[in-house]
Amino acid sequence: MEQQALVLIKPDGLKKSLTGNILTRLSETKLEIVASKIVRVSRELAMEHYCHMKDMPFFEDLIKYIMGEYHKKKVMALVYWGEEAIEKIRALCGKTNPEEADSVSIRGSYGRITTKGVYENVIHASSNPSEAEREIKLWFSPDEIIMDLYPKKEIEEMRKVRVWA
Repeated sequence: MEQQALVLIKPDGLKKSLTGNILTRLSETKLEIVASKIVRVSRELAMEHYCHMKDMPFFEDLIKYIMGEYHKKKVMALVYWGEEAIEKIRALCGKTNPEEADSVSIRGSYGRITTKGVYENVIHASSNPSEAEREIKLWFSPDEIIMDLYPKKEIEEMRKVRVWA
């Protein structure tokens, strides 16, 4: 079954210059990248992304982590598409806890747990199709993705945009 999944290379992965290594590992899946960008993560985006964890005691550290307050203030966001995308990507990522992840997985190879207990696991991957849809729509607009993954509509809006001077 063809699926799409959001992948985030988190601030610690960017700080450690692991982008190339991670993308090379993900290329083993033979999936197609249909969107990518570098994002400066706002507090609002971070809170919406991790809304399902808002009651956890580590929530504030998680928000600061994804916003780059401990590392670089950017994230690389990608959408992968293809046969069993979610399962293939999650298998390569390994368990969320880097200490429990297989040592050959991305998180097992590059992740760590800080002395504050924050999981610096360098990568995020959608866990299921409904989460993938929620996350992709949160991180990307329809025009930023080269495929029509979900139904969309056109609206006219009046808004200010920045342009090059």
